[in-house]
Amino acid sequence: MPKNERSERAAAVLKRLRLRYPHPEPALDHTGPWELLTATVLAAQCTDARVNKVTPELFRRWPGPAELSRAGQDEIEDVIRSTGFFRNKAKNLKAAATIIMKRFGGEVPRSMAELTTLPGVARKTANIVLSNSFGVHEGIAVDTHVTRLAFRLEFTESDNPVVIEKDLMPLFPREAWGDVNHFLVYYGREVCQARKPHCADCILADICPKNGVSR
Repeated sequence: MPKNERSERAAAVLKRLRLRYPHPEPALDHTGPWELLTATVLAAQCTDARVNKVTPELFRRWPGPAELSRAGQDEIEDVIRSTGFFRNKAKNLKAAATIIMKRFGGEVPRSMAELTTLPGVARKTANIVLSNSFGVHEGIAVDTHVTRLAFRLEFTESDNPVVIEKDLMPLFPREAWGDVNHFLVYYGREVCQARKPHCADCILADICPKNGVSR
């Protein structure tokens, strides 16, 4: 597809989804960067709704990295068990909290390079924290919804999140990168679903190539 055609489509997608979702924000309940980082780590292979049921007790018992760094891993596991992969998540969260206390003075770091040194934190999580907590746009967080919509809209030909992110970034204004993630996630959940996309009700239907959709 010609680059200018892809760019024009991206601009139209952004405009339409911004009208549909005028106040984009994370679906994960949080107050502050530490809670958002923790919730995003827990959301791997888990629904946001499930994470939102778990985090109130987690943050009640261990409000910040100082408290969590001193918690027993088995205690953390008990609280987050229903999010799946709970042993690995508990291990990573405790280690991340310890590093934040020792290396970053108890504050969640504000750069991609620093955030991705934390156990369990890759580019997706780092992008979400940077964008939503600090207004820093280093990239576009790519999850399963973003992957699916980017492919259907022919913004990418890859299924590799790193490549998809690189394909998406030039198509949208940098200041919109955080919103792009929210828009594609919201729309992927509501309309452009994996098994049965609701193309008849889609506000992007006239400009969507429907790549990979059975016709």
